[in-house]
Amino acid sequence: MAQQPLSHSNDGGKPADPYKAANLDQDITLAQKIEDLSHFISGCKFGMMTTRDANKSGNLVSRCMALVAKNGGIDLLFHCNNESGKTNDLSEDPHVNLSFLNTTGEWASVSGVASVVSDRELVKKHYSPQLKAWLGDLEDGVHDGSENDPRIGIIRVKMVTAHYSISSKNILGRIAEVAQGTVTGKVASVNKLREISEADVDNWRSSH
Repeated sequence: MAQQPLSHSNDGGKPADPYKAANLDQDITLAQKIEDLSHFISGCKFGMMTTRDANKSGNLVSRCMALVAKNGGIDLLFHCNNESGKTNDLSEDPHVNLSFLNTTGEWASVSGVASVVSDRELVKKHYSPQLKAWLGDLEDGVHDGSENDPRIGIIRVKMVTAHYSISSKNILGRIAEVAQGTVTGKVASVNKLREISEADVDNWRSSH
């Protein structure tokens, strides 16, 4: 039997998602939203990139990626091995999701479209000797893990939309809010939930 959708006809006109209603931060400029997101992602450094399996299984696959650089605060660059599974996935479906999380529970989710860039100047600009530890030296004089190794590419993710949550109170304030909510049923207001729409991204691109 198919599960019936939840009905909110008897909610008395109250928000169906009270947590979001209490924490959604709308009184902020787009520039501040972009700046705070960019700062948060840089602080995390590592994120999970989710792609769709190229083997037509329909499965979603996530891999940990290290952020290399950002363009304009909204486009993210990552190193890759051009012959890896993730590049196969992207050749079939370039749509990705990037998720970031820190130890305090703050998080960000970025939906975007990815491309694999093999521009050697860009690769050399962002090259790190640590890449040798991931690619190895095949001892053929070409695939040696150096900046000239043709396996090394850059995945550029162009943001389409983003959602993120950063703390609006210090740890003591968050504890007090949760404690109050537990006793009274009042929804805790502890985070700044922010949304960057596709229109926001288009506006940002046109002016930066």
